[in-house]
This record gives sequence, structure tokens and C-alpha cells, in this order.
Amino acid sequence: MNFTPIAKPYLSCRVKQISKYAYSTERIQREVLKRLIGTASATEWGIKHSYSAIANYEQFAQSVAVQDYESLKGYIDRMRHGEKDVLWKGGCKWFAKSSGTTNDKSKFIPVTPRGLRNIHYRGATDVVAQYVVNNPSSRIFSGKSLILGGSHAPNYNLPGTLVGDLSAILIENCPSLINKFRVPGKDIALLSDFEEKMDRIATLTSGMNITNISGVPSWMMAVLKHMLDITGKEYIDELWPNLEVFFHGGVAFSSYREQYRNLIRNPKMQYMETYNASEGFFAIQNDPSDSAMLLMIDYDVFYEFIPFEELNSPNPTVLPLWEVEVGKNYAMLISTSCGLWRYMLGDTVRFTSKDPYKIVISGRTKHFINAFGEELIIDNAEKGLLKACSATGARILDYTAAPVFMDENAKCRHQWLIEFSKKPGSVERFAEILDDELQQINSDYEAKRYKNKTMQQLEVVVAREGLFNDWLKGKGKLGGQHKVPRLSNNRQHIDELLLMNKR
Repeated sequence: MNFTPIAKPYLSCRVKQISKYAYSTERIQREVLKRLIGTASATEWGIKHSYSAIANYEQFAQSVAVQDYESLKGYIDRMRHGEKDVLWKGGCKWFAKSSGTTNDKSKFIPVTPRGLRNIHYRGATDVVAQYVVNNPSSRIFSGKSLILGGSHAPNYNLPGTLVGDLSAILIENCPSLINKFRVPGKDIALLSDFEEKMDRIATLTSGMNITNISGVPSWMMAVLKHMLDITGKEYIDELWPNLEVFFHGGVAFSSYREQYRNLIRNPKMQYMETYNASEGFFAIQNDPSDSAMLLMIDYDVFYEFIPFEELNSPNPTVLPLWEVEVGKNYAMLISTSCGLWRYMLGDTVRFTSKDPYKIVISGRTKHFINAFGEELIIDNAEKGLLKACSATGARILDYTAAPVFMDENAKCRHQWLIEFSKKPGSVERFAEILDDELQQINSDYEAKRYKNKTMQQLEVVVAREGLFNDWLKGKGKLGGQHKVPRLSNNRQHIDELLLMNKR
């Protein structure tokens, strides 16, 4: 039975509410902040920062300093030990495990019941709402959703509390209605062994009516290729002829788009990007013709932004959403009902429009290369790789890049380690095109490359098949939401990978 017509009126009503973003941004965001402060006023954090006396955003900005994980870690650890009313009202049973900081292997992000309801699940619902309204002929609820997730584990052996990938937390707490449409079941979805999970998903779903898939593009690609290997089919739409959309996020899709088109031939297949993280659900691609994503401003998330060029300043400018400028890169701060206050998320975004506010993810505050003043960010890297692939016919599975500070000939450059699914005819030509394109789109990179004085042309090293998966597996990070660090300002990751590449 097709339940899409039954759900459509509700979903259409929600999309009409979202359309109000275009003329109510400041009012909506101020109301969100007021709601958050009011709920947290009796917590330890709220009392310390006099939340009961805060009447507006301006007072909030004066009362609370910019935070990062290190500054909140002590509070979060107490929450993990079962303390209540610390950063948010009540207790917290769930903690999303995320990539680590300078001092720790992992971060543990609180995921409160209200955060699940008013941030994460609202985001998931709104993604489907936008898709259905944009695609009137959709039959998305006539079949099943394949949702690829991670796993979880006990938290300090406290009864009823767990840590794990955000995707695992969402699956574990998924409303019963959603479970009627979602596969695989928890027994498979939450397996920690990704290779076993792939096998069991392939066996379970090969004969099912899958209408939509959700997950990180790199890991979903691994699952789909495994499906073809096991079934002997050439294309995914031979297995799932009614597949109509892939809801994706976590990594830039530009490197994967062509590969998905080669696996799924249906010309009507849709790809819809989302911006969700352990800390919250933030933006949705609401227009298929525009890769920018609509910032979701009526969830339990209050947004602030620091100009990228002021990141290392002792007193950076901090702007509320309604004061940002189009075309500039900003580091994003969030305050949420999961107890994160003026929290430096770690992502950088660039606004493409206002009223409504739409963004593209331009990079990470720590994942960039600025060894020689070149200020190379992930957005630059993705555009450069897209141009090089287009010009040479190459396709990329994974990559990482880092500086070579000085080789035996006193030469400095960037070194790129790339695993290709289709190698270029000439790796040297690929490197030339990539280097030229980076100079075209980044004036700082161009200046440092001028006459090879500061930096020489970048170097591309071809990674053996499966290198990045082997590296992640060795760190216990195969599958789920784990990602290869794209750009690093030091050589820790790339040197480990290069050593493995020789084996």
C-alpha cells in the first residue's frame, strides 16, 4: 500500500511553516534563544550564568563566553556519570561519540530527550517533507527506507545509558511508526562489525521494495557495491526498481555523484543533502536545483557565527544569524537543548543567500592547510578535485592532503594521497590541473605558488585499493559516521597512511 498520499497533507503544512523563514528570521531565532534560556535557568550552568536575569540575545552574549568541547568536558563527564540539571534540565541517557580533540580520542556529545525530539527527529521529518512537496509523484511510503547507521556501547556501566554513533542513537530511539518503514531491524542496524552488517543487509534487502536510502555517501557506496557483488546484478535499480531518493550527509557529495550515477541508472533518481551532526540537525537542501541548504531556524538551535579570518583572534567578532553577510566564510556556534552553549561546532559555512538563509559547508575549523599562508579549505579542495576529475575522467573514492614542509631538496608543497575508483590516464596531468584550479579559486594559494618561490606544485600519490578503509578499520572506525580527515595542517594522518600504502 502507498501511504504517501496520506502523509502528504501533513508534510505540505510543515513546508508552508518553513516558508515563513524568509521574513521572520530574527524573531524566530530570538524566540528559540528565549525558550532555551528559560528551560535551562535552574540548571547549574544557568544559575552560574544568571540565565534568569537574561532578557535578550545581547545580554546572553555578554554573560556567556564562547565555548568548545574542552571547556564543557567536565560538565559533560558529570552528566555521563548520571548527574542531573548540569547543562540542561533533567538527566541525559545518551551520548553521541564523535571524533576526538587534542587531548582525547573521542568527544561525547549529550543527546537529551528534548534534543532528539526538537532537533534530530524534526530534521529527519522535514527532509522528507521537503522532498515529497518537491516531488508530487513520489511514492516514498509505498516501500521501505534503508537507513545505514553505526553502533553503540555501555556508558560507564550505568544502567540505561549508552554512548555510540548518533545514527545508532537515532535508530535505538526511533518512533514505532518510523520503524514500520525502516530497514534493517535493530539486530542488524546496530552491529559493530561493518563487514558483517553489509552481508546481512545484502541478504535481507535484495528482494525488498526499497524506495529510499539514507546515510554517509562513502559507507552507503560500500554497501551498494557489496549488494551488487553478492547478487551478481550490474545496477542497483535492477534490485530496487522503485528507488527514488538518497538522503545523504556527512561528507561532500561532489566526489561521489558520478559514481552513484554509474550504480543507479534511473534518470529520475534524486539526491538530497542534509547537514546533520552529533551536535544537531542544522540544514536541508530544499531546492533540487540548488546545492545550498536551508538553515533550519525554528528547532531548538540558536546560531551564531565568527568570521573565518578572526578564528585565532583572542576577541573575535561574534554575530547572530541576522547580521551575517552573503559570500563570507564563518565558523558556526550553536546553543541547543542538548546543553551546548555558544559551542564552537568545528564546521565553517558560507552563506549563499539571506531571507531565507542558505549555506554551503566550506570546511572545518581544524581541517585546513595553512602551513605557508595558503589558507586552503575543504571547499577549495572539493572544487579543485571536481575540475581535475572532469578534465581527466578520473573518479575518487577517498583522499587526504597535508603539507610537505621541506624535502631533501629544501622544497615545500602539498602532498595529496588519493584512492581512485577510476585512475586518470596521467597522474601528473591530474596534479597539474588540480594545482592550477586551486590557484584560480584561492588567491592566497596562488600567491604562495608564484614562481615556485614559497611552494612548489602539489604532489599526488596514488593510494592502493582499500587503503583508507584499512586505516579506519585499524582504528576501530569502519562504518557508521566515521570519515577520513580531508585536510590536515600536520603530517600525522598522511604519514600513517603512506606507511600502510607500502605494505
